[in-house]
Amino acid sequence: MAFTPELAEIRFGCGLSPILPAKNSAEEILQHLAGPDHMAVAHPIDSSDSLLPYLSELNALRRKRRKAQGTDAYEALNKTYKAMRKYERATWTRWFSQVILRHSQTNDGFRERLALFWADHFTALGKGGLRRQMNAPYVETAIRPHLTGRFAELLISAVTHPLMLSYLDQNRSVGPGSRAAHRTRKPKGLNENLAREVLELHTLGVDGPYSQQDVRQLAELFTGLSSNLKKGFLFRPDMAEPGYETILGKQYGGDPARLTQIYAVLQDLAVHPATADHVARKLVVHFVEDTPDPELVDHVAARFRDTGGDLGQVYAALLEHPAAWVPELRNVKPPLDFVASACRALAVYPEKLQGTSPQNVVRKLIKPMTMMGQKWEHPLGPDGWPEEDDAWITPQSLAARIRWAMLAPQRLVDRLPIPETFAMTSLGPFATGPVLFAAGAAETHSEAIGLVLSSPAFQRR
Repeated sequence: MAFTPELAEIRFGCGLSPILPAKNSAEEILQHLAGPDHMAVAHPIDSSDSLLPYLSELNALRRKRRKAQGTDAYEALNKTYKAMRKYERATWTRWFSQVILRHSQTNDGFRERLALFWADHFTALGKGGLRRQMNAPYVETAIRPHLTGRFAELLISAVTHPLMLSYLDQNRSVGPGSRAAHRTRKPKGLNENLAREVLELHTLGVDGPYSQQDVRQLAELFTGLSSNLKKGFLFRPDMAEPGYETILGKQYGGDPARLTQIYAVLQDLAVHPATADHVARKLVVHFVEDTPDPELVDHVAARFRDTGGDLGQVYAALLEHPAAWVPELRNVKPPLDFVASACRALAVYPEKLQGTSPQNVVRKLIKPMTMMGQKWEHPLGPDGWPEEDDAWITPQSLAARIRWAMLAPQRLVDRLPIPETFAMTSLGPFATGPVLFAAGAAETHSEAIGLVLSSPAFQRR
């Protein structure tokens, strides 16, 4: 069980490419990761903050339009509103194209995989209204800049982002003893969603060493965290529960600068030994196999604990252990990874995606992914997309994968590659005899390429 360039690109990168070289060592993978984020520059996605003026303007227009119903002013307002929403949908599909382009064009595939991993770990969705299409900017702002820093920085960035606060209803959480609770007859009440997910999903794990009382106390400490479309993140002292809270046996709060106490508890949770175990296991399951080698998990968790959650060192521990390099491809690619790796293997030109209409992007890529079982940016809950292989290989989703593999390549590239060559450049040593035979025996080029993309070897990593 040792490093090979082809396995590295498939398991820890975005797949093999006929025009981009594979890495020659784990050290080279980590060096690229520690360097500049070239794909964020080459294929940009708007930050959350940059969108706030637009969202505020759109929200104001929506209110004006609603009030103008039945008046002469309504038609003009409605026309402007529809034009802005059309632009919003086009921007959303452009962001999706940028994600695919990053995966297909990068020399730093591990970064793109980690961005997806952490975006899933810290799942946050726009719940209706104008936040519905804010997920890509959330990842760009809260997740991507912190991929190689300390886990505490990533945790604080994600948990306090406006999209997370909105998604988990933190904006409506009011401390029972707060000023806001006392000045109304029917206060909104305390909401435990964010506190529960921070403990259960983001840090300690579902079997972590915490109780319902810890959840309640953390929820009270979190009161005051809020956001709106005009200013983004806000801290509202009037909604904060006064006094001290005890979480995992330690006191927080009671400080006029209460936000610093919220950061303090997140920093403590980030370096808790149970967090190290939880994160390590998730990383190994995601990158290596559903039933992880306990020694590999322990090795990664120990590095997490020893370094205080230094993610660069955690990744190094993952890549240096022999158990990370089992030669069998054991994890099924989720639909996004499958589609992106196919575009990479086909060497799809950026202009092919950048120049196409939003409707074509939806028709050729986004809708097929939905049929495969992964609607972009719409996981079913805060625990994100499933890791289990069985979740992705159902009769319906497998049929959708095969149908896309047979039809999409000829729509994505002007000239299909030679099938036998494509099998070798896309699979390397994983191009088995049956795959090579199928590629050579197929009646047409498009059928041959489709058979390679449909093969179990290409579907796994």
